[in-house]
Amino acid sequence: MTNATAPGTRINKFLSEVGHCSRRAADALLEQGRVTLNGVVPELGTRVQPGDVVAVDGVEVATADQERIVLAYHKPVGIVCTTDTRREKDNIIDAINFPSRIYPVGRLDKMSEGLIFLTNDGDIVNDILRARYGHEKEYRVTVNRPLTPEFIRQMASGVEILDTVTMPCEVEALGTQSFQIILKQGLNRQIRRMCEALGYRVRRLKRVRIMNVELGDLPVGAYRALDDVELRQIREMTQEAKS
Repeated sequence: MTNATAPGTRINKFLSEVGHCSRRAADALLEQGRVTLNGVVPELGTRVQPGDVVAVDGVEVATADQERIVLAYHKPVGIVCTTDTRREKDNIIDAINFPSRIYPVGRLDKMSEGLIFLTNDGDIVNDILRARYGHEKEYRVTVNRPLTPEFIRQMASGVEILDTVTMPCEVEALGTQSFQIILKQGLNRQIRRMCEALGYRVRRLKRVRIMNVELGDLPVGAYRALDDVELRQIREMTQEAKS
């Protein structure tokens, strides 16, 4: 077993960093004896070293020296952003069919399409998902009837949904029944609920940007790795938001 006083990463922190679960949840898994390190159940303070293999319930989570992966994926309509491959046949993990274990960062509802990140880097997951950082997400939306100036004004100023009022946001008409909206919050099915509250129904919803990363011409169902410039900018943006 790896020595708890040796250099390395504490195993609960390691499970969090690779995106498997929070540190608190990792502590619970460790206490239940469900985690193994190189095939042996470790103590709570054990540190993971390069080359070590960590598994939960017998399923390998990651090796300590694995490559960090961050993908931009064009999620199709009909795919659910869940890692539960047994209960949900239309899950994002089977849809992307990536050769190693990755997790979606946030959600995009089943009937929406567009950009979503998948990664094995728990630090990026944690930083991006902290809503108080206010990271921008941009969408193109088509609704069921013509837009009015009042609809655009109300969408931009805030709409009452889910026992709260949405934060002010940028909204711009693109056509008679389509608009662009940039959000800095992520309430459940937020855009659809906002439109419904104002008497509109969403016909198409597509996310085209997250922070500094644009969907561009990435085909539906395809993915690409984020490049070094994009990753550096994401880390800079999340670090700035923390300070």
